[in-house]
Amino acid sequence: MAMIARRLGHSVVLLERGKHPRFVIGESSTPLSNLLIEEIAERYDLQRIKPLSKWGSWQENYRHLACGMKRGFSFYHHHLGRPYVADPDHRRQLLVAANPHDSVADTHWFRSELDEMLVREAQDIGVDYFDEVKLNAFADESEVAILRGTRKEHAVTIRAKFVVDATGPRGFLHRALTLEEESLPSYPSTQALFSHFTNVKRLDEARSPLEGEVPPYPIDDAAVHHIFDGGWIWVLHFNNGVTSAGVAATDEAFARLGLSDGEAGWKRLLHSIPTLQVQFINAKTVRPFTHMKHLSFLSKTICGQRWALLPSAAGFVDPLLSTGFPLTLSGISRLGNILQHDLDTPRFHASLHTYEDQTRGEILAASRLLSGLYSNMNNFPVFTALTLLYFAAASFSETALRLDKRHLAASFLLYDHPVFGPACRELLERSRHLSTSAEAERLIEDVLSVIEPIDVAGLCNRERRNWYPIDANDVIRAAHKVEANQGEIVRLLQRCGFYQ
Repeated sequence: MAMIARRLGHSVVLLERGKHPRFVIGESSTPLSNLLIEEIAERYDLQRIKPLSKWGSWQENYRHLACGMKRGFSFYHHHLGRPYVADPDHRRQLLVAANPHDSVADTHWFRSELDEMLVREAQDIGVDYFDEVKLNAFADESEVAILRGTRKEHAVTIRAKFVVDATGPRGFLHRALTLEEESLPSYPSTQALFSHFTNVKRLDEARSPLEGEVPPYPIDDAAVHHIFDGGWIWVLHFNNGVTSAGVAATDEAFARLGLSDGEAGWKRLLHSIPTLQVQFINAKTVRPFTHMKHLSFLSKTICGQRWALLPSAAGFVDPLLSTGFPLTLSGISRLGNILQHDLDTPRFHASLHTYEDQTRGEILAASRLLSGLYSNMNNFPVFTALTLLYFAAASFSETALRLDKRHLAASFLLYDHPVFGPACRELLERSRHLSTSAEAERLIEDVLSVIEPIDVAGLCNRERRNWYPIDANDVIRAAHKVEANQGEIVRLLQRCGFYQ
């Protein structure tokens, strides 16, 4: 955000409470996130940022920066205390490929190294950067916003035309302005426990794959999710020998499993999932566990006269499905557009109001989806079907945006789409109140009916038995769904590096 503002000709100061390098959570990118990075880099001439959008270009340009390869999303369902048993129909797993080969794969971001690199890039293009700044007051005056605090025991006062807050949930402006929190409707109260580890085995070393079957991508080169009743575990491998892993769960599950005990609770949880116990048998933590007691958050106010919260500071739901990066990158893109075209015009405050509405709408859309998923972590067929709402919307949006048909995908998860949006809300509401297997089966059928008009990834093909590869023929056959012809789709795939 600071780099964009500087490229637009503004005097920019970037403030950091701590020092780099430093640990922070939020590590797994997605195809839509990478598209947004590409667009932002092109629009604002941030050419050194663009290689971060793909594994291949990252390795060519920044091999010294640790990251992980993400070829897809891997899900496994567990009954705690019982061994995992695979079956030919993959009824307890879901593998959704996100890209066709390594060179265009997504990435997991090793944030301590990447964030430090981004700060250096910002400084190189003229952003003034100060770390170890402790802000304690904010005033939104008629002509200027004033920030006050200290740096290394010296008083600091900064006057700015506009302030963007990227300090995360319940961050600086939320506290300084005593902003109210807004509840996420019907969303359970959740917590998280996580750390970084070394000596973690790959999952394919810890269990035997189905004989004769080759998954659509290496199952560990992905965001790996282990689902159980009331919560889920993530495992992300980086190429420097470090693995990010943690658990997010409802308050009830956290208490039942004793996860507030930190490392002891983590080890008990692994003991109840034999596959993970084998995978982590030699694992060592490289930092203390972090326990987040209140995971979800939404600020009732997102913008003011001279300030705005980035989506990452305006709200957070859950790391499940990696929705945080595309939500925040969308917000960065929108704020950049406002600063470029509307600052110092009569449109400015109306544009900020629109940004606030869009940000809230997209966070609430993510919360509705994740609420449905949490409600069905003990019913994996329904859980699987609900994730297809996300994957259908995401793959349709990426295809439409890459074809420059933005009118087809104006919002995250297509939440304001005139047909898909209301249908998705209705399905997610139903998903939280299922009482019979017949209701569950009807819901699954209705999900497939709702996603079919936007399915460009073969997600309605039941013959794939929960393993979804990237197949060019799927999107070529679906060309009409994105108002394109098959020739346009083939040329798009060629531009994107689909074919090796």
